[in-house]
Amino acid sequence: MFWLMGLLGGTSVGVTLGLIGGGGSILAMPLMVHLLGVSSPHIAIGTAAVAVTANALANLALAARHNLIKWRCTMLFAVSGVAGAAAGAALGKRIDGQRLLLLFGLLMIVVGVLMFRPSANPGDPQVHLDRRSVRHLAPRLIVLGLGTGAVSGFFGIGGGFLIVPALILATGMPMLMAVTSSLVAVAAFGMTTAASYAFAGLVDWNLAGMFILGGIGGGLIGARLAARIATRKHLLSRVFAVLVIAVGAYLGLSGFPNI
Repeated sequence: MFWLMGLLGGTSVGVTLGLIGGGGSILAMPLMVHLLGVSSPHIAIGTAAVAVTANALANLALAARHNLIKWRCTMLFAVSGVAGAAAGAALGKRIDGQRLLLLFGLLMIVVGVLMFRPSANPGDPQVHLDRRSVRHLAPRLIVLGLGTGAVSGFFGIGGGFLIVPALILATGMPMLMAVTSSLVAVAAFGMTTAASYAFAGLVDWNLAGMFILGGIGGGLIGARLAARIATRKHLLSRVFAVLVIAVGAYLGLSGFPNI
């Protein structure tokens, strides 16, 4: 039963990563603690980071085949965010973040509400980073990457719920491209967080393996759902916004009793 629940948990993580490019760690941590009995929150964070990183890389390989990734924009965003993720992970292991957890939940609700009102502009699928656009795009990508990476590392999450709107804000790319491109940053941030926790001995490798196996199949399902939903105007944005608000409310309520 333990192995079955681990595989099912990994499948749910893979589906969310494939569908909306985020939510993997936020899903994985409660499943590990409340369903699979992982007693240490830090071990749950480290194990979730390993599993989500591997699942993000698997989903990334699928998205790359369909040319849905803005590599230059997302690589700059990810490289900038790695420094923030490393600092955030180091701080997160030392600080009880319940008060910040509440604030983070409120931030996600605000982001979700803003995204629930999609722009009339569907996004520019031709946007790319080159000599002409670097002065305009690079500062936004660097600043938003650093900030998103720091939050990701501190809370031990892949950061997809913030990476997707950050990429849209920085570049104006369409929602589906932001979802798929975000997997580059999710993997980079998750790898940084996972390495930090692994070196501290805070990873359950057997459990991580179960989540990775389940996540591969879930990623295929999620990617297909995302492609279908994206053909309907604004639907993917609204699905994403609803999930962001729901997760933000969950995190806020989780942090509230401890303040």
